[in-house]
Amino acid sequence: MTALRIGEGHDIHRLVPGRDLLLGGILIDSSLGALGHSDADVLLHAVCDALLGAAALGDIGRLFPDTDPRYSGADSRELLKETYRLVRREGYTLINLDATVFLQRPKLSPYMDAICARLSEDLCCARDAVSVKAKTGEKLGDIGEGRAVAASCTVLIERISP
Repeated sequence: MTALRIGEGHDIHRLVPGRDLLLGGILIDSSLGALGHSDADVLLHAVCDALLGAAALGDIGRLFPDTDPRYSGADSRELLKETYRLVRREGYTLINLDATVFLQRPKLSPYMDAICARLSEDLCCARDAVSVKAKTGEKLGDIGEGRAVAASCTVLIERISP
C-alpha cells in the first residue's frame, strides 16, 4: 500500500446578497455571500474533497449530500473535521495543503493569516503545512464579474498506520 497520496478538490458557488461569505471558516466582510445548501464555504469544501480523494473515500457530495436536510446550513468547519476524522481512521495524516481561492472582490490578503491559522487548527497540523493563495478572475467570466467564488486545493497525506 502506498504511503504517500495526493488529492485535489474544487468547489464553486454563486455570490448573492443576503448571505455570509465564509472562507476557511473566517467571515469575510462582503456585500455578497456564497449560495449553497450548507454555509457554502468553498475553500473548506475543496479541502474536504482533496482529503477524501487522497484517501479514496469518495467526495463531499457523497458524504454530506445536499439532498439531506441534516446538512442544510451546516457549518463547513464541522464537515471538515468529520472528513479529517475519516481520513485519520483510514490511517493517514496530512503532510501539507496548498489551496487557491478565486474571487474578484473583496481582496483577501487581510484575511489570509487567519484563514491559514484556522485551517491548521481544524486539521491539527503545523501552520507551515498550510498554504492558501488568492486570485482574481481578471474581470473575466463569473468569477471576474463578481458573480461567483471558487477554490481549489491539493493535499499530500501519508499513511501512518495500516
